[in-house]
Amino acid sequence: MSHDLFEAARAAMAFAHAPYSKFPVGAAIRAEDGKIYAGANIENLSFPQGWCAEPTAISQMIMAGNKKIVEMAVIAEKLPLCPPCGGCRQKIAEFATAKTPIYLCDETGVKKTMTMEELLPHGFATNVIG
Repeated sequence: MSHDLFEAARAAMAFAHAPYSKFPVGAAIRAEDGKIYAGANIENLSFPQGWCAEPTAISQMIMAGNKKIVEMAVIAEKLPLCPPCGGCRQKIAEFATAKTPIYLCDETGVKKTMTMEELLPHGFATNVIG
């Protein structure tokens, strides 16, 4: 199942707008409806007004009416096995569970699987705060 997420994340990475960092990233989510939602990072000269690939994919998922990430893949052109940044980990956690698998990829496919609990062991819990 993760191979199609890898392919979607890699395809999304091709649409990254990263003229300043030169660091394209792609992400793909499988939502509870089984569909895949992908995104790329989009930079802006007015830092920090750009955004990462993961929230782009999350936005696609939300706009399609879904609220749950079942699994996710992330790929960066220049950094194999690039994990989501700290802010994105909290954004993902908002729509995932502690056991949601996050696939870290290189140019050939999924190379490492981590859970949200491993990526963000002490993140804010929506059942406590909100």
